[in-house]
Amino acid sequence: MQATDPQPADGDDDLLHWLRLLQAPGVGPVSVRALLAHFGLPGNIFRAAHAELKALVGALRAGALLATPPGALAAQRDATLAWLERPGNHILTLADTAYPQTLLAIADPPPLLYVQGRCELLAGPALAVVGSRSASAQGVANAGRFAQALSEAGVTIVSGLALGIDTAAHEGGLRGAGSTVAVIGTGADLVYPPANAALARRIGARGCIVSEYPLGLAAAAENFPRRNRLISGLARGVLVVEAAARSGSLITARLAGEQGRDVFAIPGSIHSALAKGCHQLIKQGAKLVETAADVLEELQLPAPPPRAGAPAGPQPHPDLLAALGHDPADVATLAGRAGQAVGAVAGQLLELELAGLVERLPGGLFQRVTR
Repeated sequence: MQATDPQPADGDDDLLHWLRLLQAPGVGPVSVRALLAHFGLPGNIFRAAHAELKALVGALRAGALLATPPGALAAQRDATLAWLERPGNHILTLADTAYPQTLLAIADPPPLLYVQGRCELLAGPALAVVGSRSASAQGVANAGRFAQALSEAGVTIVSGLALGIDTAAHEGGLRGAGSTVAVIGTGADLVYPPANAALARRIGARGCIVSEYPLGLAAAAENFPRRNRLISGLARGVLVVEAAARSGSLITARLAGEQGRDVFAIPGSIHSALAKGCHQLIKQGAKLVETAADVLEELQLPAPPPRAGAPAGPQPHPDLLAALGHDPADVATLAGRAGQAVGAVAGQLLELELAGLVERLPGGLFQRVTR
């Protein structure tokens, strides 16, 4: 739906009908689907007799649907039309041919989507990449690396614009031809978290931002778990990069399984709390992946052409890195392994941390970062 759509001569405002349907008191997603299945377009619902509506959704909901709409609804319609006039903004309803086919296959597709950016990205092959907001440096590096490689293979990266893994996934997606889609839990005219405002502008220009929530709706805790079904629903599979045992990313993985999507997980150290969720998924049947090629092979998609990378320069303190290995360790343990004084090892770790080769973990532990 574009702002330039002609208005019917009889004043029957199609957008107003969609907004009115979605905001009718007590009329939830199940009732909306039943009404649309029976009547087709929302305008037909509001022209129906009370008895016909009552037979479908009960007397209370029928009364709410036929009640005089509040004056604020017309103001919302006008604000939405003004938003649509801005370049790159769209509204897709279940009646539009451009509505994502992948979402039509899930149990509860949103009747209306606010889209900012490249709608065509919603029709191509996509993979959701999700994980912890409080990600480790290694997790951020993995998310960016996987997302970029998949995007270079033409796969669109779908994520939720959160800090941590989501941010790295979007950044990686923007570096490839597949680009990225951000599914947000606020109105499409808002950005949450505010720290990702600049990233959101880049995604709106070169990728795509999607919301099912009305314009102006601020962030609310209950909206984010619900939007997860769209993150998984838009994709052919979900890759969990890092997740604690009770991470919200596991909700997205569970929804993906229920929707018939593939679930992938990157394993981590048995000592890392942020690997527990991934290991739990792998025990439950998620596919363990070590490279983006593993994902592409499972999805039966061609790998991108090899990229010529810059030759790696010498690493500082290679003996200490070898002693650290790939599991977290404290300074005293490393000093014992390396046969050096604790003070000398602490100084070398600081250099490695500044070089991005080691990260400091809670509890005085250090972990190697492989890029």
